[in-house]
Amino acid sequence: MFDKMKLWKNNSESSNLQDTIEKLKQQPIPAHVAIIMDGNGRWASKRTLPRVAGHHEGMKVVRRVTRFANKLGVKTLTLYAFSTENWKRPKLEVDFLMKLPEEFLGTFLPELIEENVQVRMMGNKEILPKFTLTAIEKAIDATKENDGLVLNFAMNYGSRAEILEAVKHVLTDSKSGIIDEEQLTEEVFSSYLMTNGMNDPDLLIRTSGEIRLSNFMLWQLAYSEFWFTDVLWPDFNEEHFVEAVEVFQKRQRRFGGV
Repeated sequence: MFDKMKLWKNNSESSNLQDTIEKLKQQPIPAHVAIIMDGNGRWASKRTLPRVAGHHEGMKVVRRVTRFANKLGVKTLTLYAFSTENWKRPKLEVDFLMKLPEEFLGTFLPELIEENVQVRMMGNKEILPKFTLTAIEKAIDATKENDGLVLNFAMNYGSRAEILEAVKHVLTDSKSGIIDEEQLTEEVFSSYLMTNGMNDPDLLIRTSGEIRLSNFMLWQLAYSEFWFTDVLWPDFNEEHFVEAVEVFQKRQRRFGGV
C-alpha cells in the first residue's frame, strides 16, 4: 500500500512539473542560464556537518537542475564550479572539490549521453589534478557529438584572467598581422574568450543571499538579467528555477534601447 502511495505521489509530482514546464514554454525561455552555486559550506555548517558534506549535497542539485534545464529547453547551462580564488580554501576542501567531477561524471555521464547533453569546460586546465582533468575530458569526448543542452562547467575559472589572456592573444595576433586595430569589435574580442561560440547568458542565478559576481563572466554578463536568492545551493530545487525563469519572463530587455 505504501509503495502504491509513493508511486502515486511521484506520478503526481511529475505531472505537475510537466504542466509547469509547458506553461513556462508559452513565454521565451532563457537560452543561456549561468549559475553561481553558492552556500554549500553554510548549508553544512547549519547542520554541524563538515563543509565537504555541503559540496557533496550540492553535486546532487547539479544533477537535478541539469535535468530540469534540459526539459525546459535551455540551450546552455553554465555552472561556476570552482574559481581561481577557490584555491585559497583549506587543502582538505580543495582536494574534495577536485574529486567531485570524477564522482559526478562517473555516475551521471550515461544519462548525459542518453539525454543528448554536451559537456564543456572553461577555465585554466594547466594546474588541475590529472584525475580531475581526465574525468572532465572523458565526458567532453563522450558527448562531443551531442547537440542538445550544453552543460558548461567553469572550472578553475576567473573572468579577469580570461579577459587578460584574451587581450594578450589579440596583441599577439595584431603583431603577427592576423588582425588590425580597425577590425577589433566587441564580437571579434568575444571570440578570444573562453565562451567563444556560445551566446552570452540571458539569465544569471546566484544562491545563498550574496549579491556580487565574484569574478564570474564579467564581459559576458553585460546585459544579462540577474536573479538572486537567499536559498543555499543544496536547497535549490526546480521550484526556485521556475521562479527565476518567471521573473526573467516578466522583465523587458531593451539592451540600452527604448
